[in-house]
Amino acid sequence: MKAPQIRFSADGPAASRLALGAWRLADARLTREDIRALVHQALEAGITTIDHADIYGGHACQRLFGDALAGDAALRDQMQLVTKCGIKLIPATGFAQRVKYYDTSRAHILASVDDSLKALRTDRVEMLLIHRSDPMLDPDEVAEAFEALKKAGKVLHFGVSNFTPSQFELLASRLPFGLVTNQLQFSVLHTSPLYDGTFDQCLRLRISPMAWSPLDGGRLLKEEDERARGVRRALGEVGRELGGATIDQVALAWILAHPARIIPIVGTCNRDRLKSAAAAVGLSLSREQWFFILEASAGEPVP
Repeated sequence: MKAPQIRFSADGPAASRLALGAWRLADARLTREDIRALVHQALEAGITTIDHADIYGGHACQRLFGDALAGDAALRDQMQLVTKCGIKLIPATGFAQRVKYYDTSRAHILASVDDSLKALRTDRVEMLLIHRSDPMLDPDEVAEAFEALKKAGKVLHFGVSNFTPSQFELLASRLPFGLVTNQLQFSVLHTSPLYDGTFDQCLRLRISPMAWSPLDGGRLLKEEDERARGVRRALGEVGRELGGATIDQVALAWILAHPARIIPIVGTCNRDRLKSAAAAVGLSLSREQWFFILEASAGEPVP
């Protein structure tokens, strides 16, 4: 079953119900042909939203992706590219930078986008996110950068990542257009967005959040602590009720069932696993099944 298309917001870009995360491209040591095959598999499954960040793979992943798709405008036009900026990693060589820090200055945002466009070999990205909330963030300065990028046609839409509701509202208050997503950590084992107001805000604004680490970085399938084992038992039981769905498919379907229309970011570089993940879109959990899994995660019934 192909993943259906939605929109991040009423005025936002199109999105697929699952996104492909590119953060492991460098670690997986894929060839250009491998990356092209992975992208084609994603598109065949209806996964058209591709999630990047300037720092992924030590700044290598965007370049690897761009090199693999170089010159194929028709392929580029079938997808929505999302990238992020604002984190300054300590360089692998040299001592000019002593600590990892955040930089949401106008100059850094503009330079980062230019670098991303060059690496991705494209003239625009569908969406730019501020990667982490910066305690030094000047919302007026960020707004100036966003407006300049939009006017230049380099970025079509904007959002944030890992922002609290108040941080989201502060930046949004300075913009003449809406922020269209908040990318958050969310999985069966990491449920805080259900309770800290972030998903409530997304529902109020009618924007679709993105969920990074929807399988908790793979720990959901591997960890042997009591909580993880209990969640896997619950996912397995529901999977059997759904006709033999796998644990990871049910974990993704649990996220997809939320009314905020959350978009899980699947980080696999394995084409078969990506095809399997896409099948989660066709699963429909009952409300009782959804709460059964939530109870396993919380370790106790809802109040």
